[in-house]
Amino acid sequence: MVNLLTVLWSVSSYTQPKSITILHTNDIHSNFIPHEAFWKRETPKPLVGGFNELFLIADSIKKVKTALLLDAGDVMTGNPITEYSYKGAYGGALFEMMNMTGYDAWCPGNHDLDISQENLIKLTKIAKFPTLSANLVNSKNKLAYNNKEYVIFKKGGLRIGLIGIISQSLYNLVNKNNLIGIKVLSPEETTQRLVDLLDPKTDLIIALTHQGVQEDSVLAANVSGLDVIVGAHSHTRLSTPKVVNDVIIVQAGSNCENLGELELTVENDKVVKYNGKLIQLWTRESYPKNKLSDFVESFKNRIDKDYSEVIGELISDWKRMNGESGIGNFITDAQREAVHADIAFMNNHGIRKDVSAGPITKNDLFEVLPFRNVLTTFKLSGKQLKSVVEYYINRKSSIQTSGIVCQFKKMDDTTIEFLKFEINGKQVDEEKMYICVANDYLVGEAKRHFGLEVNDAIYLKLNLFEEVEKAIRKVKIIDSIIENRIQEVK
Repeated sequence: MVNLLTVLWSVSSYTQPKSITILHTNDIHSNFIPHEAFWKRETPKPLVGGFNELFLIADSIKKVKTALLLDAGDVMTGNPITEYSYKGAYGGALFEMMNMTGYDAWCPGNHDLDISQENLIKLTKIAKFPTLSANLVNSKNKLAYNNKEYVIFKKGGLRIGLIGIISQSLYNLVNKNNLIGIKVLSPEETTQRLVDLLDPKTDLIIALTHQGVQEDSVLAANVSGLDVIVGAHSHTRLSTPKVVNDVIIVQAGSNCENLGELELTVENDKVVKYNGKLIQLWTRESYPKNKLSDFVESFKNRIDKDYSEVIGELISDWKRMNGESGIGNFITDAQREAVHADIAFMNNHGIRKDVSAGPITKNDLFEVLPFRNVLTTFKLSGKQLKSVVEYYINRKSSIQTSGIVCQFKKMDDTTIEFLKFEINGKQVDEEKMYICVANDYLVGEAKRHFGLEVNDAIYLKLNLFEEVEKAIRKVKIIDSIIENRIQEVK
């Protein structure tokens, strides 16, 4: 009789619906303190984000619901806090804040490798929660960064399997010097292998990914047995979940502006009910004093002291554009002057923020150029430079230039006729070798951005951020204008 009751209880407990709440963030980009909600029209704009608000909201939910708090990567890059060493790791303070906030797991994103492989390893050692990245391995096919393929949590009577995945496009997203000896395995094959492994051991399987909502949709369509994808990289605000092939996909925007909340009801190894939303992290006037708030305040004060200095003044807005921009012109001009090159190039995606007219601080500039890029020189012939500009025009490669002034006419979809092509005011000589400068990331991705390889690169000990800072201090009053450096004639 006892054995029969035990069996009946076991069956009943197995079939009884159970609930779990998944709290999630992604693409925090070092935004540990509040910032202006740029999309709001009122003045002054309200403040949003920061770890203090994130902790209060997440903690209040955890007190009433069974929950996991997850992050899908790109914790790093965007604020000077990543320039401060904490427990031996640059940006380590961010992971201490995540410890205090109560994170349960994370997967690295491409920007978490911006400093170095060694620094990422140090960050994972500060984290008191597992680092998941199943398809990121070294040359011996071993896990590369103190990372795990998966972890199983037991929460609320559920066995929850978490898998970590990073974009297979990693080599196009990170300085290649930071990826020596690293391989990225197929996200689909890796996920399917682990889903098959975890399915008998779990009630719910979640992929924590850093690859973008489009790639997440492809993953969902091609993997069987997966329940949920908590995504990142594309900075997509999915106010309600996206569903592909019965897989629930969520993502919470970026910059610590939202906390995603996904409520799941699981029965017999399946999600039978779900509800997902984003909670906007509007900043309060004050926060309770605690260990986290003190820690946040200490780093805010250090950054304010070191980066609040006004270094120049903008007469007009520095605004990013797909084509030529005033901010791009100033940055490329500064690079060219720093090394006395003939031509300079800058990738648009390396310019991370617009700056409004008025005083510009060192912190403003850091948010524009948060990467540790160094200036790199190389030589191209006049003929190759024409080829680069043709590639830019036809492929709409997103680069800014200095030293080149040209006018062109499109003869058809692919044929370009140059009506004018000058280097520093002189007609280009196709046989002459010209000295060029760009940041090290752009040189490493020359084939993608220029349409040709660069073979004689010289990596200089000149930091892009520092050289642009010097240029701002020198000019002081800056009026960056559109000069039509590469102009189509109709």
